[in-house]
Amino acid sequence: MAASRPTTRPERKATLAPKTIAENRRARFDFFMEETLEAGLALTGTEVKSLRTGRANIAESYAAVESGEIVLVNADIPPYGQANRFNHEPRRPRKLLLHRKQISRLIGAVQREGQTLIPLRLYFNDRGRAKLELALAKGKKLHDKREAVADRDWQRDKARLLREKG
Repeated sequence: MAASRPTTRPERKATLAPKTIAENRRARFDFFMEETLEAGLALTGTEVKSLRTGRANIAESYAAVESGEIVLVNADIPPYGQANRFNHEPRRPRKLLLHRKQISRLIGAVQREGQTLIPLRLYFNDRGRAKLELALAKGKKLHDKREAVADRDWQRDKARLLREKG
């Protein structure tokens, strides 16, 4: 009788960098970011398939508190082309998956301190799960925005001058 070889599991693929699906670039201009955290999303199958094609928009979205839960409001995930009548509603509110302590701390910050929950980035992590980078933020006033623009212009001019001078 032949000796059986021990079975080995195939090696797992090397961890990949998270694949960004959508980014809210305007948020860094409009808000002061206090703290960021990662949240999961409760999605349907067609939403995940649509995200895998790289189509989503979180530019006008925000997170709100509804009955003790935090939901992502106004995020646009377009319908999946091959899903026909089983498709999802593109701008439906989506529940964010967080720990209970995180939820209560965020609810307190939003209600007491007047802060806002802003989505910064929607991506797939190294395990292939859809995640949302969420920030606790305070809104900037108009003079803060002007100051940021002036500072950015000065940094650009300074870099150009240093390049010309050698």
